[in-house]
Amino acid sequence: MFKRLIVLSLAGLLLAALWWLTRPQASTPPAVIGNSSDITGFARAFEPGAFQFPRDHGPHFDYQTEWWYYTGNLTAENGDHFGYQLTFFRRGLTPGAPVQRPSDFGTNQIYFAHFAVTDVSREQHTFAERFSRGAAGLAGASSGPQGPFTVWLEDWRVEALNGDGSTVHLRARDGEQALDLVLRTVKPVVAHGDYGLSRKSETPGNASYYVGFTRMDTLGEVTANDQTIAVSGASWFDHEWSTSALGEGIIGWNWFALQLDDGREVMFYQFRQADGGIGALSAGTLVEADGSARPLRASDVQIEAQSQWRSPETKGSYPARWRILIPSAQIELNVTPWIAGQEMRVSFPYWEGAVRFTGVSRGAPVSGSGYIELTGYVSSMQGVF
Repeated sequence: MFKRLIVLSLAGLLLAALWWLTRPQASTPPAVIGNSSDITGFARAFEPGAFQFPRDHGPHFDYQTEWWYYTGNLTAENGDHFGYQLTFFRRGLTPGAPVQRPSDFGTNQIYFAHFAVTDVSREQHTFAERFSRGAAGLAGASSGPQGPFTVWLEDWRVEALNGDGSTVHLRARDGEQALDLVLRTVKPVVAHGDYGLSRKSETPGNASYYVGFTRMDTLGEVTANDQTIAVSGASWFDHEWSTSALGEGIIGWNWFALQLDDGREVMFYQFRQADGGIGALSAGTLVEADGSARPLRASDVQIEAQSQWRSPETKGSYPARWRILIPSAQIELNVTPWIAGQEMRVSFPYWEGAVRFTGVSRGAPVSGSGYIELTGYVSSMQGVF
């Protein structure tokens, strides 16, 4: 969801520097480069979406910010458990697709990416962050007549293996950690919110388009500590694009993506207010085993944090165990991280990690795994994007 707007606290300076280095020589620099408040010319999300796939799996250069987000829980034959995150972010300096410039390195698009592997048996979470410009083959995204959906940053890459984008190949390596996975969706694409429109505040246009696959069968290999292991499991894919910002008084969010072993999935995000409350526009989606989906309002879901974990590095104090109730869906879950220390200490610190749960769904025992993201616990996300 909007969570992917981790457009870094240093992004303004980074984008300004890159713009200046790659600008056409005849251009006059605008007053502000990279300031998220400067949205002149960018498209806004006002109405529910009329999506066309596979085109809409690709980039939307008319919008300022976009991300492609893959997370998953994987198991080896010996029972070892791994979580992974591979996420790509695009930020437009100006509206519109990249055009030919005098320099091969000239661009109006900046990309960055996060890659993480959680090795549960070693209680180890490793992560990496990269930046690049969308030029000279360094980073980019494409879809349509030129070929199937692709997004990449250097050798970190997602590439569709079929025409409709429902099967993709993920590859990434950083040091002793690597991924080489094939993901195949088992359900139709889900349009979250109001037919894909996910509102961030009451202001018209302050919203995103939010779609994805909530369950993708996953096969391949994970490399941890230079040891490559065959794995299988389930992944989750989020794709969101917008020209939007957090509403007034919101400092961060909690995002839950849970895959129940009875075939259902729950996505829910909470807007976290500075006064400790939860924003009224918090929302989510319940996806049934047959792929049908219905929206969840803030009043539909009760989430109680039951313990805390304090980061020894950033000193951020994060929720570490949750009780989740969705009475209308007859769901009650007790959720715990696979390991506590899954903080992403990148340009703007946040916690994102693999979780597991047990509970009840429609009166029957249920269990499963998922991913949770927690932001605004080290410092407020206001003004970051």
